[in-house]
Amino acid sequence: MKNLFIISFLTAVLFVSCDKEPSKDAMVVKGEVKGLKKGTLFLQKIDDGILSTVDSTFVKGTGVYQLISDINSSQLHFLTLDKDSEKSIPFFGEPGEITINTNLENFVLHAKISGSKNQEILDQYNIIASRFQNKNLEMIKANFDAIKEKNQEKIDEIAKESKTLLRKKYLYTINFALNNTDSEVAPYLALSVLNNANVKYLDTINNSLSLEIKNSRYGKELNSFIEKIKSASEE
Repeated sequence: MKNLFIISFLTAVLFVSCDKEPSKDAMVVKGEVKGLKKGTLFLQKIDDGILSTVDSTFVKGTGVYQLISDINSSQLHFLTLDKDSEKSIPFFGEPGEITINTNLENFVLHAKISGSKNQEILDQYNIIASRFQNKNLEMIKANFDAIKEKNQEKIDEIAKESKTLLRKKYLYTINFALNNTDSEVAPYLALSVLNNANVKYLDTINNSLSLEIKNSRYGKELNSFIEKIKSASEE
C-alpha cells in the first residue's frame, strides 16, 4: 500500500511537471526534425566554459518537439541530438518563442531558425564571415602543398596573405559590431572572434554599446575581459 502511494505521488508530480507552463520570461524552443523517429533532443548552453543541459525531451514516432528554459539575457544555445557534437545547432537564445526546423539527414546544415532577432543579426555576420573561413581553408591547403614541395617562397607568401586575411576579418568584425551596438551580438563577437585583437578595438566596441547591452550577459563579460587584459598589462 505504501509503495502504491509513492508511485501515485511520483506520477502526480511528473504529470504536474509535464503540464507546467513556461514563465513569461522563458525561452520556448519548438519545431520539427523530419525523419527523426526516436531520439533525445537537448537544449544546451555554455556557462563558465562548461557545456550544460537546461532541458531535454525524448522524441518517439514524430520529430515534433518543445524545449523550455528560463533565460535572463540573450545567450548562445545549442540544440543537440543524442548529445552528438556533430549534430548540434548553435543559435542565439532569447526570451520568447524560437522555432528550429530541420531534418535528420542534414541536422545542422538544413536548420531553419526563426523568432530570434539576435540570430538574424548573427546570420548576417556569418554570410561574410564564411567567405573568410573558406579562403582560410584554401590557404591552409596551399600551405600544406608548399611544405610538401619545400617551396619556401610560396610558404612565406601564404603566411603574408594569411595575416592580411586575418586583419580584414578583424576589421569586418569590428565594423559589424559597431553597427550593431544595440544587440548582444556585438559583445559576443568581440569575445568570440576578437579576443586576440588589440585591446583598443575591444574598448571601442565596449564604449559604444547601448546601456541595455552593457548590462547584458555578454556586455558584462566583455567589460570584465577588457579589465583583466588591462590589469595584466600593468603588472
